[in-house]
Amino acid sequence: MPPSHLLRAFLVGMALAAGPAHAQAPGGLDKVSFGTNWVAQAEHGGFYQAVADGTYARYGLDVTIVPGGPNVNNRIQLIAGKIEFFMSANTLQSFDAVANNVPVVAVAAIFQKDPQVFLAHPQSKVTKLEDLKPLTLFVSKEGMPTYFQWLKSEYGFSEENVKPYTFNAQPFLADKNSAMQGYVTSEPFAVEKQAKFKPTVILLADYGFNAYSTLIETRTAFAEKKADLVQRFVDASVTGWYTYLYGDNSAGNALIKKANPEMTDDLLAYSVEKMKQYGIVDSGDTLKDGIGAMSDAHMADFFGKMVRAGVTRRDIDYRKAYTLRFVNKAVGLNLRPKN
Repeated sequence: MPPSHLLRAFLVGMALAAGPAHAQAPGGLDKVSFGTNWVAQAEHGGFYQAVADGTYARYGLDVTIVPGGPNVNNRIQLIAGKIEFFMSANTLQSFDAVANNVPVVAVAAIFQKDPQVFLAHPQSKVTKLEDLKPLTLFVSKEGMPTYFQWLKSEYGFSEENVKPYTFNAQPFLADKNSAMQGYVTSEPFAVEKQAKFKPTVILLADYGFNAYSTLIETRTAFAEKKADLVQRFVDASVTGWYTYLYGDNSAGNALIKKANPEMTDDLLAYSVEKMKQYGIVDSGDTLKDGIGAMSDAHMADFFGKMVRAGVTRRDIDYRKAYTLRFVNKAVGLNLRPKN
C-alpha cells in the first residue's frame, strides 16, 4: 500500500513504549515477528518462502509473519516493541520517520523499483509518461502528496485533470481518456480480467521515481544491540526472495494462500512474472550486491528529488533513515539463474 503520513506526534510518543519482544524459541531458535503492511500476496513472497521452506530456521530464527490489512498498523507495533521487523512501503516512510524523530531504520530494500504505475486505455495511444498529461488521472489521497508532487516538479503535471482514486477501477474503465494509478504486479491483471483488454502500463520508476520499496525496517536500538540477529534475518529473507523468484516457490505460495484465502494461483503467477519482467526486486545494484541492496548515492538522489518536489523537508538528516551495515554482501547470488 502507499506510504502513510499519519504518524506524527502519536508515533513519537509510541517510540518510548515497551522494549523488544525478542525471545528464545524452543530448539534454540531466536523468536521474532515480522509485520507486513498489507494482506499476504506475492509481493511478500520471499518472506513467506523463507518461513515455509525452513530458510529462517536454518539461520537460527523462528519467524512469525504478522499480516497487515485495512485495520492493522504494524508500523506502530514495531515502534511499540511488539514486533521486531516491519515491511515499510517505500523510502518516503523512512524519511518521514527521521522528520518526526521516530527511532526506526531501514536495513534492506527488497524492491529496487517502486511498483507504482499508471494504467491507460490502448485507444489513448500512450507510449511514455508525458503522454498522460492531457488525460484524466485517477490518483489516491496518498498519491497526491507523494509521487504526484514529483510528477509536477519533474514533468510539469497539473492537478487540474486529477480525480480521486478510490481503489475502484470502474471510473477508469468508463473513460477511455483517463489513466488510473496502480501497482504493476496487480492492477493490470485485475483490469485484464474485468474488462478483457490489456492496459498500457507506465512504471514511474522507469522515469526517475527511484524510491526503494518493500524495505525491511527495525528499531534503531534493536539494530545496534542485536546486530547478529538482524543480519541473519536480512540474509535469510534475501535467500527466501531468490528462491521465491527463481526456484520452487510452491511452499511460499501455499503459505500465502493459507494466510489470505482470497489469493489465487493465477494472480500469484502474474505478480511473480511482472516482478521479474520489470526488475522490481532484482535489478541495478542487486546484480552485483545481491537482493536487498541499497546505496548512499541512490538515497541521496531520491532525497533531492523529494526535496525539490516539496514532499520532504530539506533540513532533515536523511542518512539516519537507513544503514548499509546489513546489505551489499552478495548473499544469494549463487541462487540466481546463470542465463
